[in-house]
Order: sequence, then structure tokens, then C-alpha cells
Amino acid sequence: MIALLQIVQLLLNLVWWVIVIQAILSWLIAFNVINTHSDFVRTVWNALQKITEPLYRPIRRILPDFGALDLSPLVVLLILYILTNIVIPNIAQNYLVAAY
Repeated sequence: MIALLQIVQLLLNLVWWVIVIQAILSWLIAFNVINTHSDFVRTVWNALQKITEPLYRPIRRILPDFGALDLSPLVVLLILYILTNIVIPNIAQNYLVAAY
């Protein structure tokens, strides 16, 4: 059970990094440091969009429209933080207490 929780925590950390990389890439594109005319940049951007869009979509339905400001990545990062640092350790601790 602990190994399964560690795998879940590793996957949540991976998703966290994907969201951070996507945010940095979006800033670089917005400030015209890099552009999407490059095939590599466009491919990476589209891949990150396809990975993160299923996570953002339900949150975007709930959050009010802030125009150009998209807070859904911040909300997903907050949820990932809660899962990684509060929920999973509590499940692991309860499992270890119940096992002894």
C-alpha cells in the first residue's frame, strides 16, 4: 500500500512540474521571447496543452471569467499541494497505524 501511495505521489509531482513548465512557456510566448512559429516550440506547447487541459476544464467551468487571467493552473497546483502534502501522508500514516 505504501509503494502505491509513493507512486501516486510521484505522478502528482510529475503533473506539478508539467504545469510549472507550461506556465513558464506561456509567459515566454506571451512576452515574445520565443514564438510558436518554431516547430519544436509549437509541438511542446501543443503537447502540454493536451496534457493539462483535462485538469483545467472542470475548474474553468467553476471559476468566474477573469478575462485574460487564467487562474485554473493555480487552483490545480493548490489541489496537488493538498493531495501531496496532506492527504497522501495522512493515508499512509493511518495505514501504518492500522497495520500495527
